[in-house]
Amino acid sequence: MKITILTLFPEMVEPFFSSSIMKRAVERKIIEYEIVNFRSYSSGAYNKVDDLPYGGGAGMVLMPEPLEKAILDKRSSKSRIIFPSPSGRLFTQEIASELSREEDLLFICGHYEGMDQRIIDHYVDDEFSIGDYVLTSGESASVVIIDALFRLIDGVISRDSLEDESFKSSLLEYDQYTRPERYCNSSVPSVLLSGNHALICSWRDDNRIAKTMRSRPDMLSEASLSLRMRRKLIKIIEEFGIEDL
Repeated sequence: MKITILTLFPEMVEPFFSSSIMKRAVERKIIEYEIVNFRSYSSGAYNKVDDLPYGGGAGMVLMPEPLEKAILDKRSSKSRIIFPSPSGRLFTQEIASELSREEDLLFICGHYEGMDQRIIDHYVDDEFSIGDYVLTSGESASVVIIDALFRLIDGVISRDSLEDESFKSSLLEYDQYTRPERYCNSSVPSVLLSGNHALICSWRDDNRIAKTMRSRPDMLSEASLSLRMRRKLIKIIEEFGIEDL
């Protein structure tokens, strides 16, 4: 996959591509990336990229010309152009999975009060919001989206690591434990020490359901649960009651 990021602050993005799992994906040529400072596409002595909004109001708006030049120079016939924005549709794990199958993604990092709507209308394929809050720049949101999708690309991390993650089958991930067996006056659940794979799987299923009911009950209304998992859900509700979870 090729990832291109149009930004005014390359230094905010570069460390992500040169660290941890992403660094290994780049070294193995699973991911190719390019960070482009679109100020270099502006004209005039001061390389101006923003101007006052028509109609008045606070702040500045990114001008269309530098962005258009950068987009036309860097996009390919396969590019899917993404603009992270509070006005976009909510970014989800399902969308991350969809984007992970693309060959070429181009991100536009917004600033100030946003960018000229004509760039969005003519060039942007998707506007995504990462939550109901406002950031100072689009770099942080772009990195969040990239982080969620690139790890789903074949070869980046093992399939086993992805199998029981949060939001898989619309449930949160089960609790995890490691050594030491006892810590902070609390012990690892005995079933995890039993060596009985069937019992461990059953405990993890119960734990995922209870955890989702406790932290994100809204997810259960749209959960695609198997008949077995639905029976577990009913059993947990009957045994404990929602108030006790």
